[in-house]
Amino acid sequence: MTVLPFDDPRLTAIGLLTEVHTGLMTKMSPAIAATGLSDVDFETLIRIARSPHRRLRMTDLAGQTSLSTSGVTRVVDRLERDGLVKREACPTDRRASYAVLTDAGAEKLERLLPAHLADIEKWFTGLLTPGQLDGLLSALRIIRDVVRPCATAGVTPE
Repeated sequence: MTVLPFDDPRLTAIGLLTEVHTGLMTKMSPAIAATGLSDVDFETLIRIARSPHRRLRMTDLAGQTSLSTSGVTRVVDRLERDGLVKREACPTDRRASYAVLTDAGAEKLERLLPAHLADIEKWFTGLLTPGQLDGLLSALRIIRDVVRPCATAGVTPE
């Protein structure tokens, strides 16, 4: 029996990954939107919040998200206007700046996180055994580190 090109398991793998991502975002977006944040706003805030000292270089933020550097600038501008982040100059590099989570930004995330974590548990992590989750996280990090090498703060592309 001949395997047709469109039956290739690699197509199945990427198709499933895309379907899962789309489905998870659909399930989790309502809780995020209920706080007045867009998905991009939330992704930006949570990445800053999980960074050391609740601050992240703008270039690292662009590397960790699906945004360009100008896109990150626009999102941070909006979040800064809303009082959720502030900018700080980098003391060692005049060209760089940090996006820093404000207390108001942290409070907004703290209000959102119980519902968001419940959604993650219901629609994602709670469906897997601890071993399955560990394996998935390991596999995702391997792939992420190849396709998005700048996704780890402080790493620059070669």
